[in-house]
Amino acid sequence: MRHVLLSRFLLRRRGGIPTADHHHLPLLRALSSAPSPVSSDAELRKYAGYALLLLGCGAATYYSFPLPVDALHKKAVPFRYAPLPEDLHAVSNWSGTHEVHARVLLQPDSLPALEGALAAAHKERRKLRPLGSGLSPNGIALSRAGMVNLALMDKVLDVDAKKKTVTVQAGIRVAELVDALREHGLTLQNFASIREQQVGGFTQVGAHGTGATLPPVDEQVISMKLVTPFKGAIELSREKDPELFYLARCGLGGLGVVAEVTLQCVERHQLVEYTFVSNADEVKKNHKKWLSENKHIKYLWIPYTDTVVVVQCNPPSKWRTPKLGSKYGKDEALQHVRDLYCESLKKYRTEAESNDPEIDTLSFTELRDKLLALDPLDKDHVMKINKAEAEYWKKSEGYRMGWSDEILGFDCGGQQWVSENCFPTGTLAKPSMKDLDYIDKLLRLIEKEEIPAPGPIEQRWTARSKSPMSPASSSEEEDIFSWVGIIMYLPTSDARQRKEITELFFNYRSLAQSLWDDYSAYEHWAKIEVPKDKDELAEVQARLRKRFPVDAYNKARMELDPHKVLSNAKLEKLFPVLEPVHQTK
Repeated sequence: MRHVLLSRFLLRRRGGIPTADHHHLPLLRALSSAPSPVSSDAELRKYAGYALLLLGCGAATYYSFPLPVDALHKKAVPFRYAPLPEDLHAVSNWSGTHEVHARVLLQPDSLPALEGALAAAHKERRKLRPLGSGLSPNGIALSRAGMVNLALMDKVLDVDAKKKTVTVQAGIRVAELVDALREHGLTLQNFASIREQQVGGFTQVGAHGTGATLPPVDEQVISMKLVTPFKGAIELSREKDPELFYLARCGLGGLGVVAEVTLQCVERHQLVEYTFVSNADEVKKNHKKWLSENKHIKYLWIPYTDTVVVVQCNPPSKWRTPKLGSKYGKDEALQHVRDLYCESLKKYRTEAESNDPEIDTLSFTELRDKLLALDPLDKDHVMKINKAEAEYWKKSEGYRMGWSDEILGFDCGGQQWVSENCFPTGTLAKPSMKDLDYIDKLLRLIEKEEIPAPGPIEQRWTARSKSPMSPASSSEEEDIFSWVGIIMYLPTSDARQRKEITELFFNYRSLAQSLWDDYSAYEHWAKIEVPKDKDELAEVQARLRKRFPVDAYNKARMELDPHKVLSNAKLEKLFPVLEPVHQTK
């Protein structure tokens, strides 16, 4: 703050007395050349008062914020940003696309401590948004006003091996939970791509894996303890207040802080993963069979190529003892990508740098990031990278076997913008094929608009969810849903380049959005972005009301959290309360 004030006044010391800089010379000239008649006495007194006021402000600044000892030897620099107070916490999501600086970041270590924190926030009408691991690409958990994180509430409370259930504090990470379940011969039914989520956040935003007979992870929740600002801790289950239970299972952290959760588990099991390269025609011929025959399946579509990477995962008993491994080794599979990197360096940098020994130690996703960083906005460059990725997958075809939590993970690459939507696609018995039709139209739009879209466009499937706020919610038990994610990587820390990639991504996302209404597609809650334009925001709000019970959700929010302690700007803009609701003190 010292530098802010000094840079504004630019006071200099001469003989121990502060004097004004050239910006104030007109004032001094006025004092020195003032006329002598009586009529000028008032003017003289006025300007003398101004001068005294200026000198007084300068003296007050000087003595209130004394110069450091070495100030005379320092070069003056223009003011840029006010320094952050030491008690501010800088919190960003994993991709660095959303960041807040919050003065309050609480980490209670027990249920009573959490209850006390929320009760105090309710009484003082202070925000205290549940944070989780902060992994959501859209920063849905972030709040400048205050956040609460359950990282210290990460214990396994009970394991019932007979019923195959586990009760945990919601701050435990998925990876830690899987490790704890191992000794009991249990594991989770399905997984998302990564394992770093806290279980509370994992279930609250409707995370999902893949498998047309397997629902999103909120369906694994069979009971929970929800700590609310107004009503304290309440227990919910299928039997105890089922309506609120199903609403709160995918409650986006807006109904209460999930403190404890009981999950339905399955026996620990191994899977055989078969990865192979196909094309759109072959996928269309086999799609119905593949969906029904494979426990887990996903497609990785590579824009500007005819490549579709198919990944199927099943219990070992399904396969006839396949030969594990692939025809090519890791180095052979990566060689084409390494060659492209060296070739691209010659174009974008110097030939000397193309002999970088580091490339031999990089994974495929790390190499892709390095390649994209050279020119992420150039379509032709991105096309070359996509073709190299297609070649990499062709040489990575084969089988591997491992425990389900190991096999179902996926290296998503580095920091990124991502948009993922979910839409119904019939049933297993009668798939509508809209999932493949959607992809076909999306790829055509990308080529038509010449979007430098990197690979992959990931497509997965789940069964329905009974949670009404889930994008895959349905009252029909047989319904299945397709999830499609588009991506644009942020392979650089350069602010200008990240800004350009961000602008391009939102253009890309807008292109995809033009298809959503025709397919009843809605974005994943952890990936939906709030438009800045008022008209666009109004359209989003109207769309959400068509699909989700927004009024019921808002009513529950007002009953459990009348002062909106758990809310943030994102929730308020997505789910505005259209009618006044009586707020209890």
